Amino acid sequence: MDLDTVADELYALRPEEFTAARAARVAAARTAGDRALAERIGRLRRPSLAAWVSNLLVRARPDEVAALLRLGEGLRQAHHDLDGARLRELSGRQRTLVRAVSREAGALAARAGHPVGAGVGREVETILHAVLADPEAAREWAEGRLVRPFEAVVGFPEAGPAVPHRPRPAPRPEPRPAAHRDDKELARARRAADTAARELRALEEEAAQAAREAATTEESTARLQSRISELTEELSRVREDRRQAREAERAARERLRTLERRVREAARRAEEAAARPAARQDS
Repeated sequence: MDLDTVADELYALRPEEFTAARAARVAAARTAGDRALAERIGRLRRPSLAAWVSNLLVRARPDEVAALLRLGEGLRQAHHDLDGARLRELSGRQRTLVRAVSREAGALAARAGHPVGAGVGREVETILHAVLADPEAAREWAEGRLVRPFEAVVGFPEAGPAVPHRPRPAPRPEPRPAAHRDDKELARARRAADTAARELRALEEEAAQAAREAATTEESTARLQSRISELTEELSRVREDRRQAREAERAARERLRTLERRVREAARRAEEAAARPAARQDS
């Protein structure tokens, strides 16, 4: 038993079957004496309904998956090349293919005994649009182990419109490098806070679902209560991570404001120094 095999098995299951099957695989790994594998299996997250539908599509319809991946490559290349004619052609194909694939995913879910509503259908379409725009999202989706829908993607980020060149005045002696470094630190802090918040939401959702299952399924109550305790401990850790990330972001903001104030003061002093020789000549 290895992690890839277990993950493939778990993400092929219906969402309501995931938690109990994961607990069984964790117990089997511990019985086999592989505690490291047991811990890694325990960290696998139950997929949302939209993510499960997407995983079902990837496993059941490889031809549609390949067509969507090829279309995404073409769209990203056309955007990168600023090829308007090609973009218009592929954008039309994009709308048609996304609708068709999304309908097929819904039909597969219904045949699997888990019909989905319009809200989940829109989430599936959001996943497909992200796959077309982002090569990393496409790679993750094609593995068939998606846990949550991707963040909504607007456009294709690989290239932007050309900006005409304009001559600029000579730069003033301002300490820009330090501010730039703090910009990066602020961005890192924001990303860490966002990641912690997303993980927290995912864990809270799984903990709530586990609690509901524990209330309705007497046979698995003890096992689910144990998992709830583990999730509660992990939630505490993630909340602490998020608190620290927010503190780091606030500190980075404050340092950035200080540096910007120093930049303005340096610019003012430079202007005053440049004005003094002219004032002496006039006098």
